[in-house]
Amino acid sequence: MTKRERIFQAVLFEVLALIFLVVLGKLFIDEQVHVLGGLALVFSMIAMVWNYIFNIGFDRLYGHERISRGFKVRAIHALAFEAGMLAFTLPIVMWALSFTFWQALMLDLVGIGFFLIYAPLFHYIYDHTRVRFHASAV
Repeated sequence: MTKRERIFQAVLFEVLALIFLVVLGKLFIDEQVHVLGGLALVFSMIAMVWNYIFNIGFDRLYGHERISRGFKVRAIHALAFEAGMLAFTLPIVMWALSFTFWQALMLDLVGIGFFLIYAPLFHYIYDHTRVRFHASAV
């Protein structure tokens, strides 16, 4: 996967996640949309940088052949990525929403739950769509 493709993948992943998270956040958190949107945007920027760095390292460990990755490898990918995100986002949630550690942790865990479903599903669909797209272009 080229650097350009990695950037496209990361941006697409984050744009779709932003849409989902702001809508879900507004449904469950009594906070203004611009606050939730701003928080989601900050997390998105953190996640894009982390995604780029993390996936380069992950590919070095598990190889560049992404289609052959089974559920177990994809689950490891998602869990490891989200553990890193938790370390980055927990203090920000506490500060931005004036949450206690436990409130922020609960919110982050709900977010991680979302991403543990969303991330492997997105990457599976993206990887298989990419292969079909490149096969049809040849």
